Amino acid sequence: MNKQMEPQYLIDRYRLMLVIRLHEEALKVLFKQGKIGGTTHLCIGQEAIAAGLIAQLRKDDYIVSTHRGHGHMLAKGGELRPMLAEILGKSTGYCKGKGGSMHIASLEVGNLGANGIVSGGLPIAVGSGLSAKMRGTDQITVVSFGDGASNEGNTHESMNLASLWKLPVVFLFENNRYAVSTEVKCSMAGCDMMKRAAGYDIPSRVVDGNDLEKIHFAGIEIIDFVRSGNGPYLLECDTYRIEGHYYGDAMIYREKEEVDEWRLKDPIGRVEKALLERGVLTEKECREIEAEVRKDVEDAVEYAENSPEPAIESIFEDIFTKEDA
Repeated sequence: MNKQMEPQYLIDRYRLMLVIRLHEEALKVLFKQGKIGGTTHLCIGQEAIAAGLIAQLRKDDYIVSTHRGHGHMLAKGGELRPMLAEILGKSTGYCKGKGGSMHIASLEVGNLGANGIVSGGLPIAVGSGLSAKMRGTDQITVVSFGDGASNEGNTHESMNLASLWKLPVVFLFENNRYAVSTEVKCSMAGCDMMKRAAGYDIPSRVVDGNDLEKIHFAGIEIIDFVRSGNGPYLLECDTYRIEGHYYGDAMIYREKEEVDEWRLKDPIGRVEKALLERGVLTEKECREIEAEVRKDVEDAVEYAENSPEPAIESIFEDIFTKEDA
């Protein structure tokens, strides 16, 4: 029998998933309006992973994210207003408008940074894990990476060191099937990250990345394992990115039928179905929660749009650490 989350906990995670989804939907509109510099990578379809695992972390734990990391930040405790302000390049953003969509970070939240370099975050996570071990804390670090990063040297060197030194790192493999336009079966020999983890003596498991409850209960065990000093763990979440690699991607490398099939496995729809079938919420209550979240997102968009641009003289600030830091 599948385990079930407590009703209020399930409601809270449903709300969080809606926050992530509607945040990403808002970015689509802002991007089309030309208000986002560069490009943006959306995590629509992958909300259950952030809500199921990252939302369980303590405030003093750390995450290291990817260029598709908005959901990770929101699940770790990031707020909508500074999130959207950052993505719009405003001074009220988490990085004062200097990080943008692909490089959001906040030490206060425990996000050591999203990263535009494929696999670039894994060595950072190893450093974070080493720091926690040397300081004698029980903090853990969760580092996300995708199938494109699975073949990078950084990934293998990081897994090797984390295992060798028994570091408190959770390697979160979000297998969304495509690295830009290359399907995983065309780039990853064996298509099995668990076998690769085994080569470094790292325990691992695979879960349905669109099933919030399966991720949640796997996360409880994995977080306890790593926090207890047993070394790293690899969790593979089998999922799918509904949007293209970047917003505006023509997606000519995959069939519409494939996308439509995965839309039927939408993680938010699955949570809502569970809430309704278990009598936790009514359809009306679900729509009320969605309306509340939509209002919060709209408020954050307005805040971001009305926030000031960074002052030109600030271009030379935040480059070096202070000597007394």
